[in-house]
Amino acid sequence: MSSWLTVVTALSSALIRIASFIFLRWIPGHVFPPVILTCSGLYLSSTFLILGTDAGAEVQKTTTVDKSKIQTRKHDTGETGSTFKSLLSGVPSKKTVFSTTLNILINLALTALTLDFLYRGRILHPTDDLAFSRIGYVSPTTANLLVREPHVSNFPMTIKYQEAAQVDSDYWVEEGKIYQLNAVKDFTFPVTIKNLKPSTQYRYSLSNNQTGTFITAPQSGTQSASRLSFLTSSCIKSNFPYNPLSHPLRILGVEELSHAIKKLPSLKRPSFMLFLGDFIYIDVPLRYGSSLEEYRAEYRRVYSSPSWHEPADEPPIDLPWIHTLDDHEIANDWDKGNLTHPYPEAVDPYHLYHVSVNPPIPPLPYATPENTTYFSFIHGPASIFMLDTRTYRTTANLYNSTMLGSAQLKSLLAFIARPEAAEVKWKIVASSVPFTKNWHVGTQDTWGGFLGERQVVLKAMWRAERELGVRIVLLSGDRHEFGATRFPDPSYGLSSNELSSGTADAYGIHEFSVGPLNMFYLPIRSYRQTDSEDIMVKYVPDGNIKFGQIDIELYDGTGGESDVVYDHLEGPHSVLTYSLHVDDKIIWKYQLSIPLLPDEIGTGAQARLPPGKVLLDDAQLRGWGLQEGIGYIEEKAKIAWDDLKERIAPFLSWERKEMRVD
Repeated sequence: MSSWLTVVTALSSALIRIASFIFLRWIPGHVFPPVILTCSGLYLSSTFLILGTDAGAEVQKTTTVDKSKIQTRKHDTGETGSTFKSLLSGVPSKKTVFSTTLNILINLALTALTLDFLYRGRILHPTDDLAFSRIGYVSPTTANLLVREPHVSNFPMTIKYQEAAQVDSDYWVEEGKIYQLNAVKDFTFPVTIKNLKPSTQYRYSLSNNQTGTFITAPQSGTQSASRLSFLTSSCIKSNFPYNPLSHPLRILGVEELSHAIKKLPSLKRPSFMLFLGDFIYIDVPLRYGSSLEEYRAEYRRVYSSPSWHEPADEPPIDLPWIHTLDDHEIANDWDKGNLTHPYPEAVDPYHLYHVSVNPPIPPLPYATPENTTYFSFIHGPASIFMLDTRTYRTTANLYNSTMLGSAQLKSLLAFIARPEAAEVKWKIVASSVPFTKNWHVGTQDTWGGFLGERQVVLKAMWRAERELGVRIVLLSGDRHEFGATRFPDPSYGLSSNELSSGTADAYGIHEFSVGPLNMFYLPIRSYRQTDSEDIMVKYVPDGNIKFGQIDIELYDGTGGESDVVYDHLEGPHSVLTYSLHVDDKIIWKYQLSIPLLPDEIGTGAQARLPPGKVLLDDAQLRGWGLQEGIGYIEEKAKIAWDDLKERIAPFLSWERKEMRVD
């Protein structure tokens, strides 16, 4: 009986420690809390039984009978060895009071930290009373403002604005009043501030003491419209990796984002954040429910984070955020359409908090507006299409599988084929999941599970680049890693060297997939190139905080401000620079340009856009490949298990001897 108690105690103690470390610092998976809490109960129960009266009496009896053996054992192993063995195994003993007490405290503390991570934010920081405002989509003459105000005493609420450079601080323009809000729309209301000047900074003020600032977009055709800076990322989970001293709703990634913005020169301050999904994690670490109120509370919990208001002089809540939808806002790997539970409950707060202040729907949506959840807009030199990859998708890897649905696909193809104004040089397609099939874990949840539809889209993109004089860039998120991939146009007839990763002549449509803004990452490497269709440009898996910075500027041949001058390009050309931020620094920079290379035009050869160029590469790939990683884990697990058995076996053998009555 005692030997089984010892095994249960040692095993439950080991599981508490290993699972707690993984859960709190590595991956907040839903499987770990039940393991930790169950093992904690087992550990405390078995510890109580081992230290119980009968066991203690039996140990005392054995001690009296065979005192010489114990003295010999103490002489051989020493108190230090006994203490170390007890701390390692977690098994209690009345002879090692200090280590037994410490073991109990360690395992209780880890269990308490797990419960703290799960429930402190929910219990101590309720969000029903949250009042806040934020800026969404901004055009040259309008700005979308989201307001939440649940307190009846603050109505009617007046909305005013003024130019930030206004000398007379008492002169405000009144946009309107909100007379009441109610629970039907979770006390939210979208406001459009109109009659604004392009490229102008404004401040707004609400009578409930909510304030903020924003800058309008440039007017088409002006010099300001030749440049654009914005940010992109995905995936937010508060207070992860877990820190017991942090506010439970703190989002360190949002703070790092703000610090990075403050370091930028004024011309490269971002115009907006293009956030590509998983703004909430309804099912991580645990799904507490699937009701409408549960989904709404998750959005309020994220917006209740103090990180949105740090630093106070330039809070990140003032940056316009534009959103797409992904699976964790509904359920993991969601592919059950827009009628199946819990999609209706999940999409309600997504519409209230995000869609209501998002950009307009495309001019040709091919669906009624109330059934359209994809968007497009033009900002300076870029025309942007934001996909919804969840609402309309069907089961992957079938002959007729669709990621977008018929209406959205038609709208996207119309966007790709549409001629743009002369100053628009870039078409940007934003997808919550990667286009590349180079990720070999969860591939069917990406465009890798919808290769037929992907090929239709890529063919339209290649044709547009050849015929419209624009360059197309793909942005995505979801993977908690960074991957840059290019998709060469088959009509280029590229050589095998040009189709290999790491080549200096990086031709093709480029995708930049980045995340998380604040979430876990894995040391097991799952991205690798397997063919000549998806060419790896760069892979950076490490980092709990990752986001991309896109800077588009016009180089006029006089020096410009671009980091690399394309000497072979004559006359004005537009340059896009992608900077990858990991934690608190930029570790990789890459550059694309347009127009077509002039030395290819008129020669009979297929005209090509200039190849991409690496400007900076401070990223060091650490960790393991997928297959190597699995083998490594198996090897290390076997070594650890053998070592554990070796350490516990003598103790168990001694326990059996000590408990035996001859």
